[in-house]
Amino acid sequence: MITEKDIARINELYHKQKSTGLTDEEKAEQASLRQAYIAAIKGNIRNQLNNIDVVDEHGNVENLGEKYGRKSK
Repeated sequence: MITEKDIARINELYHKQKSTGLTDEEKAEQASLRQAYIAAIKGNIRNQLNNIDVVDEHGNVENLGEKYGRKSK
């Protein structure tokens, strides 16, 4: 789970990268935080898609999460 503090740190490192540059340690931290952020976004989107119900022309309701196996990582 990514926190507001993590997002603030991502932004802080981004601005430092543009102004003075990053040390190797900061580059590694930035990469790690970005990966965690992307994983959180993907998880949120996956959860939203798994909860979508589709109604066909006959009025049948089909949950896409159940149809496609509620895949998660």
